[in-house]
Amino acid sequence: MPSTEETLQQAWKIHQQGNAAQAEKIYRDVLQHEPNHANAWCYWGIAMHDLRRYAQAVQAYENAIRLQPNFPIAWNNMGNSLRYIGRVADADAAFQHALDQSPQYFNALRNRGTLHAWTGRIDLAFEYYYQAMQLNPHDAELHRNLGVIHLLQGNFREGWKEYRYRWQCAEAIQHRYPQPKWNGESLEGKTILLYAEQGLGDTLHFVRFSEILSKKGARTILHIQPQLLAILQQCKGIGELVPNSLQVETPFDYHCSLIDVADILGIDASNIPSQVPYLFAKPSLISFWANGLQRAIPPSPFRIGLNWQGNPDHQADMFRSFPLKSMECLAELDGVQLISLQKGKGTEQLEHWQGKKIIYCMPEEVDQSSGAFMDTAAILHALDYVVTSDTSLAHLAGGMGIKTCLVLGFTPDWRWLQYRSDSPWYPTLRVFRQTAIGEWNPVLQEVAEFLRGEFAKPRVN
Repeated sequence: MPSTEETLQQAWKIHQQGNAAQAEKIYRDVLQHEPNHANAWCYWGIAMHDLRRYAQAVQAYENAIRLQPNFPIAWNNMGNSLRYIGRVADADAAFQHALDQSPQYFNALRNRGTLHAWTGRIDLAFEYYYQAMQLNPHDAELHRNLGVIHLLQGNFREGWKEYRYRWQCAEAIQHRYPQPKWNGESLEGKTILLYAEQGLGDTLHFVRFSEILSKKGARTILHIQPQLLAILQQCKGIGELVPNSLQVETPFDYHCSLIDVADILGIDASNIPSQVPYLFAKPSLISFWANGLQRAIPPSPFRIGLNWQGNPDHQADMFRSFPLKSMECLAELDGVQLISLQKGKGTEQLEHWQGKKIIYCMPEEVDQSSGAFMDTAAILHALDYVVTSDTSLAHLAGGMGIKTCLVLGFTPDWRWLQYRSDSPWYPTLRVFRQTAIGEWNPVLQEVAEFLRGEFAKPRVN
């Protein structure tokens, strides 16, 4: 019969293979027999964190530390879990305990830097990242994180250089082809494979570079998420679309990530390609939904589309999505009709809406038959403004040239830069920024006041 330590090591191997749920059951079984085993509590905490049950992870680490106070790994891990539930001061204190017990603890320094990058203390983020750099100057995740901060600050040259390290991170999906990666060579008469690298919003954002390369003489093949095939068929400058669930059969000369194209072209704040629209709704669907809304919803001087919840699995969702309740101030606007563009997670909040105006909801079949974003894109043409959190809808509306109010958390994604109320990527997008973490009501009130002023202007056909 294996010993407790052997059982934990076997479970850890299973955990490292990506099966946190199975490993968690083994850790829990060990704890049922040995509830005072500090390492088992720490392992179980890691599993809870990886299963996104962060509060239980914190409790597990607290138990481990109670049994073994000098436990820097548990302190560091607890700091990470506290970060994900927004307990910033407690997370920082946990990292300090880890460093007090192990001053050369690289992961604690790097994680502490990430805590402060997430919460807007860029000065402290740099401080801890550079301390970590002294211990491990070649760590890819550390360089990538520094790249994100530089890009956020508008330091594109340094940002792109550091951000390239993301391809060396463990979670990076490598694209290995016998053809060379494009590094700026002439594309006249050449075919280039461009692939999606991150989420749907990122693809909608960077797909603009396909047309730019086509104007340089390239034939482009886009290897993208299957959900986007329909909406991107309307784009200019795309030679071929292939879902990334399938292999590319067409011969090509070069390959490149859509995001890397921006890096290779030397994109910075002075030359961001901002021509919109480059995303288009299907004309037949625009007519269909214009007529459908006219029949289903009473006429109104102004219509606002609402979206408040992004992907709940995004690691920074707690800093990006906001509660629907914070939009109640929009219901105070005169002559305004509110229309929900929210789908999936977040729609349950509609049951608790207490605003002075009702929110009209679109039918459940939206985007089901025509393809993802197809109906939504057509519906956007029937709206005067969109108010949204930082999610793929912001990129869809921005890329279509729809007037949009983007509501950002205190420390946003790098592409929105800092301090600006506009976006150099999307000229019809207006940015509204939190001034304190977790405080959404003031920024939505700012949106309401802006829209009140917009709707008071003479209407131009």
